[in-house]
Amino acid sequence: MKRASKMFLTLSDESSEQHVTLKSNKHRHMKTITKVIGYPLMMAALFFYSEFAQCQTVTTPKRGSLPSKVTQTVGLTDVTVNYSRPKLTSGNGTDRSGQIWGQLVTYGFFKSNFGNQGDNPWRAGANENTTITFSNDVKVEGKELAAGTYGLHMAVFEDGKVTVIFSNNSSSWGSFFYEKSEDALRVDVMSKSTAKTELLTYDFVEAGNNYAVLSLKWDEKEIPIKIEMNVNDQALETFRNELRSRGGFGWQGYQTAANYCLINTINLEEGLSWAETAVTRNGNFQTLTTKAGILNAMGKTAEANTIYDQAGQNATVAQINVLGYQFLGAKQYDTAIKYFKMNVENDPTNANGYDSLGDGYKGKGDKKKAIKNYKKALTLNPVANVKAASEASLKELGAL
Repeated sequence: MKRASKMFLTLSDESSEQHVTLKSNKHRHMKTITKVIGYPLMMAALFFYSEFAQCQTVTTPKRGSLPSKVTQTVGLTDVTVNYSRPKLTSGNGTDRSGQIWGQLVTYGFFKSNFGNQGDNPWRAGANENTTITFSNDVKVEGKELAAGTYGLHMAVFEDGKVTVIFSNNSSSWGSFFYEKSEDALRVDVMSKSTAKTELLTYDFVEAGNNYAVLSLKWDEKEIPIKIEMNVNDQALETFRNELRSRGGFGWQGYQTAANYCLINTINLEEGLSWAETAVTRNGNFQTLTTKAGILNAMGKTAEANTIYDQAGQNATVAQINVLGYQFLGAKQYDTAIKYFKMNVENDPTNANGYDSLGDGYKGKGDKKKAIKNYKKALTLNPVANVKAASEASLKELGAL
């Protein structure tokens, strides 16, 4: 038992040793008890010390290569990069410009005495894995990649080529434990020169309706990666799911889904069924013109025109004007002129009605009637934007 007591004194922290010694000297009748229960006390003390040590931990400010995050939403897809940002200037103040690529970041793959000691790519940042997360399936440089979070690695070559690697392992430290067998995707891109960048930075330098370009910039090198999203398919799948939930109880959800199909000229058969549901529940100008537009896009012109006329019966001046411009955009000039004339007949004092009618005749190529209506608009004290539009059209036609 003495051995257990001695072990207790050795493994305990310094303050515990002093405390027990004082107790033993001051209260000798406790010495026997200490010897008898020394081992249990030792275990309790070790447990207490472990818990106490954990409780001492406090949050300190981040230093060195600071963590960062950048997110871009395209359509219904979020792309998020989590990374740490090393500097060109080292911790001791040394400027490492021109010493990053091929020196600090080895060209190609490297072997390390740490980790798995294999052929390792660059961690594409600092500290832990740089990670990239896609909320939906995407294409990277034209290649399919499923939704999920990936470790992001790069092999940078002297000729400018960069192999970008998406690893199914996203929780390792840097690239030291990288395993090729865990690759989800590899793509090759070409780097290019850029303005000097002190802090390693990921940025979305381009973004469109169905794509984004993610670039890594550091020193004077930029590594761009094109990411494409199948926005239409994702939108349609979302519509189908939501119309089976709360979105399916009113007319607005069906109208929105149908109008999306019309605007993008996709999925017209299903879009028409959505439009018909919206009209059944609320046959207003919005739902009727959407249904008619889809029929028109499907080549069912006569049926579409009947519904357009139905929509125009109780439409406002502004709605009829919108309808006219829809036909003007479709180069159905006579139909556009019919609706513009309707507005002029309903309100002959509205300058905008004549300006729109002038646009209809100009689109058709009837210069004489176009000029007549633009000049009529100018006599009705039009608001500034209508006046400017009429004058610009008259100049274009050589009449001003």
